[in-house]
Amino acid sequence: MDEPTPPRILVIEDAEAIRVPVESALAGAGFTVRSLPDGTGLEAEFARARPDLVVLDVMLPGRDGFELLRVIRRASAAGVVMLTARDGVEDRLRGLGDGADDYVVKPFVLAELVARVTAVLRRTGRTRPAVEVGGLVIDVEGGRARYGGTDVELTATEWKLLLYFARHRDRVVSKTQVLTAVWGYGELAPNLVEVNVSTLRRKLEAHGPRVLHTVRGQGYVLRGEA
Repeated sequence: MDEPTPPRILVIEDAEAIRVPVESALAGAGFTVRSLPDGTGLEAEFARARPDLVVLDVMLPGRDGFELLRVIRRASAAGVVMLTARDGVEDRLRGLGDGADDYVVKPFVLAELVARVTAVLRRTGRTRPAVEVGGLVIDVEGGRARYGGTDVELTATEWKLLLYFARHRDRVVSKTQVLTAVWGYGELAPNLVEVNVSTLRRKLEAHGPRVLHTVRGQGYVLRGEA
């Protein structure tokens, strides 16, 4: 498979108790993540890493988030999601007026932040469509699967098989349907499906719970719960 380049995220947050979980959640969603505890070295980091999006805390030591937002906007069209402990309309209007794409108010749920980041990347054309099943993220256009934040190494045939299941997620497909879609015929060697599904399932389950299930007498289904 061709190796895609995942979107690059820069997190600027001084509180380690927030920064570390945010980094972990974004990395688990398939992004390449770097972080800074404040705005020191921001210009150099931008030149080096060229992030597609910045998660930017408002209240930072030294230069605050509003000042850093102006620096970012002079250098880049990267998406910006600001984090604030203040839910004041004036602060939000100020940030949005200076070029922020979205606001998340502390305390927040990590899944919400990941969803906001993904939405901004999608609006700015910097992310690919993905299918998510439990902790499995399938980058449809990029040709990559990640489970539990880890790349799953697949052969070309295994990728075609996983992609077929992903496009029919939550629907039971028969061995004949799989043979026809992946190998181009539906009459010969049904054990070919069994062998390849078994290998694919083993690779996936090395990183998390079972998501590719056998439905006795019917076929297979990709879903997050048995």
